[in-house]
Amino acid sequence: MTINTKNQFFWILIQKNLLFLLLALLLTACTTKTPFKIESFKTTNGWGYTIINRDKILIKQSIIPVITETKSFTTQEDALKVGNLVIEKLNKNLSPTVTKNDLILLKIKF
Repeated sequence: MTINTKNQFFWILIQKNLLFLLLALLLTACTTKTPFKIESFKTTNGWGYTIINRDKILIKQSIIPVITETKSFTTQEDALKVGNLVIEKLNKNLSPTVTKNDLILLKIKF
């Protein structure tokens, strides 16, 4: 009885490569994205927010966006609400722009 060792060798080689590929895929799938951090800061006449990723400032917003006046957020909570909305958009790979409708929905006083 003759066993084809050439076919067995290639089958073992394919199994090892598939195992390696599976492990590589598992490792890349398990890596988490670095989360965005938000910090509020006091301005001369209100509050603003900063969005940070990997210790780098991505967005520093000291005024309320999309309104005609140059006003800071009235409260720290308002600044953090808008900052969290921007982070949600960034996590969904959407544009981080804020609309007037967003401000109304978040009940931001402006």
